[in-house]
Amino acid sequence: MGDQTIYQRIEALIKDRGMTKKAFCEKLKISSGNLGDWRRGKTTPGTAHLIQISDFFNVSLDWLMKGIKPGEGVLQEQKAAYFFGVMGPLNCQAEDLETEEQNFILEYVEFAKYRKQKREKNKAKLE
Repeated sequence: MGDQTIYQRIEALIKDRGMTKKAFCEKLKISSGNLGDWRRGKTTPGTAHLIQISDFFNVSLDWLMKGIKPGEGVLQEQKAAYFFGVMGPLNCQAEDLETEEQNFILEYVEFAKYRKQKREKNKAKLE
């Protein structure tokens, strides 16, 4: 699946959910013009749309953006996932990252915290 485009993964998610593209656009408030541009490769979804789509379909941003399944391609250091735990690894590499890249990582960390809280709330409702 790694060689699919972001749009192809989104299209597969829509199909798997049994939705129409029109219903998908209405539900997520995405214009059909944007969806068409994504399909033609003219543009790709921005960060806000990617997070929204990832959350709606309950898939990881890594999978949605790059086709990477959970656990694939995670850097390992001393048998521990590279970016987890203390933010030291991020801080020591900050000079290698552009401000935009640093901000994206921080946004992703906040999004991961949000998703975890949402899963915990949903789990609590089911119990």
